[in-house]
Amino acid sequence: MARVKRGNVSRKKHKKVLKLTKGFRGSLSKLYRPAKQALLHALSYAYKDRRLKKRDFRALWIARINASLEMKNVSYSKFMGQCKKKNVEINRKILAELAITKPDTFNEIVQFVTK
Repeated sequence: MARVKRGNVSRKKHKKVLKLTKGFRGSLSKLYRPAKQALLHALSYAYKDRRLKKRDFRALWIARINASLEMKNVSYSKFMGQCKKKNVEINRKILAELAITKPDTFNEIVQFVTK
């Protein structure tokens, strides 16, 4: 059986992993085996956290809207229920942005929904 030389293939594979782990601490960016393990973890965390980010931002928007509504003595759940009933199709992201940057506009929306 013929001898198989893998020098180029291994080197390319190793260089690809080490390039992706650039910036990791210590041997995790210098040595292939720990770098490969760190990369597997990093990629799985990145995948998971892209999904968690959506959850975190929704919670942030809800907290901001709720804080603005508390000053007007309106509960968040009743406000959102009234928005659905009156077909106000402004999402939470925009409502939170309005509550912070343009409180006058947000007040008009709250008055429209609550009366």
